[in-house]
Amino acid sequence: MVFLPQEVILKKRNGEKLPKEDIARFIVGFAEGTVSHAQAAAFAMAVYFRDMSMDERVALTLAMRDSGSVLDWSDLDGPVADKHSTGGVGDNVSLMLAPILAAIGIYVPMISGRGLGHTGGTLDKFDSIPGYQTQPDNTLFRNAVQQAGCAIIGQTADLAPVDKTLYAIRDVTGTVESISLITASILSKKLAAGLGALVLDVKTGSGAFMPTLEASRDLAKSLVDVANGAGLKTGALITDMNQPLASAAGNGLEMRNAVEFLTGKHQDRRLREVTLALSAEISLMTGMAETSAAARKKVEVALDSGKATEHFSKMVSVLGGPADFVERMDEHLQPAPIVRDVLAGGRGTIAEINTRGVGMAVVALGGGRATPTDAIDHRVGFDRLLGLGAEVEPTTPIARIHAADEASAADAEARLRSAYFVGSGAPKFALIADRITATE
Repeated sequence: MVFLPQEVILKKRNGEKLPKEDIARFIVGFAEGTVSHAQAAAFAMAVYFRDMSMDERVALTLAMRDSGSVLDWSDLDGPVADKHSTGGVGDNVSLMLAPILAAIGIYVPMISGRGLGHTGGTLDKFDSIPGYQTQPDNTLFRNAVQQAGCAIIGQTADLAPVDKTLYAIRDVTGTVESISLITASILSKKLAAGLGALVLDVKTGSGAFMPTLEASRDLAKSLVDVANGAGLKTGALITDMNQPLASAAGNGLEMRNAVEFLTGKHQDRRLREVTLALSAEISLMTGMAETSAAARKKVEVALDSGKATEHFSKMVSVLGGPADFVERMDEHLQPAPIVRDVLAGGRGTIAEINTRGVGMAVVALGGGRATPTDAIDHRVGFDRLLGLGAEVEPTTPIARIHAADEASAADAEARLRSAYFVGSGAPKFALIADRITATE
């Protein structure tokens, strides 16, 4: 029987449950060009308004995964796992988590993305390292995973290729916020990476894609249920993004923050807790530890002993970066021409932070993207960012700005000031607001 994509669109528009065969044929047709971009847009809009059942979400995710290659890591002598964050400001957890896991014998072939809007991208952080190849060929990627235990790279052209095109369509048709489509987009790439386990860091708060705990929990539950339904052992933590996670925001500055974290020179308290909690979750899921306490101890030792730093350094050098990057970071990371403090201008307690506003201030400096084709200045951003509850005087620095020129510095400084609210007290948010497992 001839397949008619418009029939699939009509069924979903009318609220019907789609058979997995229809979903698979629609995605195959889109990949091969027999389903047009207009039909894909109509399908996305129908899903946005009518949603999908869990079975439909699993079918869509698997169909998108199968639009390209699926990696096979069966030649490795340990478990293969990864982590995904829904995005935030000052969220450089991946830079430390991957080498921590590598240090305890878990292989991490991490397929990451670039930043868009107020959220930072892991690949943009690594682009601040001279020579580091974020788009290596498959041979180099595998060599890095085997030699360093981890490799953080970008999505290759043959991994879930339908996702990239479909996301671009969703971006211009107002359908990005569909939980069903978000779920399939995230998980199709992770499933294509050939993982044995996955931990999700779903953000909630003023700097998160999902600002409310209820919405964040809905997304986390969808991701966990669909991933496990598709055969990938997955759990999630919902973590707070009502303030920047690290005290730095901006690509090169977050890379510096990560190296100082790994070496023990400086560790932001909240960043350490989230990083170790996510690392311990993977340790439990892969069977590298039998209890939560044992898992936490294992990843703490990997970090504090310096072993994780060794794996990070090896990953950087194998992927083309300087072999002495950790030891001579100041020589390899380019400084911004303008560096100065941003003062509080008031007296009291930092009572609220518009975290999205902080991220947009980084974009104003040239450290983020308004459109996918925008160039990035890896030198710019903020460090020494104060968090909620800090006591300030008018002359207390709330951050240090790193800028390329006076015009962008003035704009970003004004944006940062408006994102910080000084009052008489600070609200308390749970750093780890919830934990979602496959059995819930």
